[in-house]
Amino acid sequence: MASQNHVQLTVIKENDNQNRNQVPEEDSDYFQRAQWLRAATLGATDGLVTTASLMMGVGAVKKDVDAMILIGFAALFAGACSMAIGEFVSVYSQLDIELAQIKRETKTRGQNHEQQEEEDKKEGLPNPFLAAVASAVAFSLGGIIPILAAGFISNHKVRMGVVVAAVSLALFVFGGVGAVLGKSPAVRSCARVLIGGWMAMGITFGLTKLIGSAGMEM
Repeated sequence: MASQNHVQLTVIKENDNQNRNQVPEEDSDYFQRAQWLRAATLGATDGLVTTASLMMGVGAVKKDVDAMILIGFAALFAGACSMAIGEFVSVYSQLDIELAQIKRETKTRGQNHEQQEEEDKKEGLPNPFLAAVASAVAFSLGGIIPILAAGFISNHKVRMGVVVAAVSLALFVFGGVGAVLGKSPAVRSCARVLIGGWMAMGITFGLTKLIGSAGMEM
């Protein structure tokens, strides 16, 4: 999920750069904010599904609440670090490409080219550090939801049900936000996100249960 989200975030930023000159100046700030909000929604969804799936996998073989919470935090920390590092490397590569393009354009137009235009272009370049922090924060905000849902329930079956319910509600919200920002049908977007999240949790639960049962029999 994390690597797929890196690709999605990179595509979003590339589309932003390609369309920057096509968007009216008064709408450019809104366009950029919408792109960042959509990227944040993707990151939060990634954190939510990744953390919840790992917790469900552990819950399939262990009834101990401490084990579920521990694996939840491990997934949150590892995923947030992975997102931050991946996004930093991706955006830094994009930054190098755009800086090189600006230098080529400057040489082509000559040394007398206005410096103000070059500075304006540099101001609009992506910030790798900001992108890394934003990705880590978004992933963490999504990942903390199943941890909080499971943390205060001692009964194993009830805990698993509450985690699924909390994650489903969060997925529905994230799907709706993504639909609004992407101007796509809300029902279809929410359904895609919900089904994808349920599949991830169900597959992880089932395979972990199968491996755990086979290991116990051996």
